Amino acid sequence: MRKSKTLAEKSLSFFENVGDFSVMSFEIFKILFSGKIHIRNTLQQLAFIGTDSLPIVLLTGISIGMVFALQVTGLFQRYGATSMVGAAVGLAIVRELAPLFTGVVIAGRIGAAITAEIGSMKVTEQIDAMTAMAVNPLRYLAVPRVLSCMIMVPLLTVIAVVVGVSGGMLVAVYVKKVLMAQYIESVRDFIIPADIFKCMLKGAVFGVIVSLISCFKGINTGEGAQGVGISTTGAVVTSLISIFIMNYLLSLVLFASKV
Repeated sequence: MRKSKTLAEKSLSFFENVGDFSVMSFEIFKILFSGKIHIRNTLQQLAFIGTDSLPIVLLTGISIGMVFALQVTGLFQRYGATSMVGAAVGLAIVRELAPLFTGVVIAGRIGAAITAEIGSMKVTEQIDAMTAMAVNPLRYLAVPRVLSCMIMVPLLTVIAVVVGVSGGMLVAVYVKKVLMAQYIESVRDFIIPADIFKCMLKGAVFGVIVSLISCFKGINTGEGAQGVGISTTGAVVTSLISIFIMNYLLSLVLFASKV
């Protein structure tokens, strides 16, 4: 029978993992800032993370925009504030919904894929073979994925913003009968370039979080197929929790003083 860990052992294991994760993250960024980037792997990851994730990001973005507009437009119409529908939908999507849901999608799709791929290489001893051939696994495997997430997730977030605001406009105009010019003017008056930049910053942070956690879980995968499954599940769950916590902290810092 497998013996369960005591609280002290769990605490010690947690802090050991935090330490190992911090060391690995430092090494990854050290390689990244030194410019020692594996170009071919990075281009492959850019296509995988960006192009292949585009359909689900588009679907997610337009869905949240349409649903949010459907819920809030009736309330605004009741109090005679239809001129603010575009602003409410736009600000909610730009500041919170688009970066958060894009991060969740990336954690579920890309985070799981990264962990499973690297974990399978660890189980089949391919990472050990790289080390034996003097190939740095972090440079070859982790850095391209972290860099690609850092670049592509903000771009996907902006796409989610565009389709989300557009989807909200479709519902507000054609379902709730809000004037299109009124909706567009409201969006233009309240969404400023700084909001878009902060939205992309959120996306970049979420992309880095997902990629670092996924690489760490993959490299530290246990033995066998069960170990890969455990690591993949742990990577997704940890990424989601980290995204939710970081989203609040970033919102507190970036938007706390905004209307």
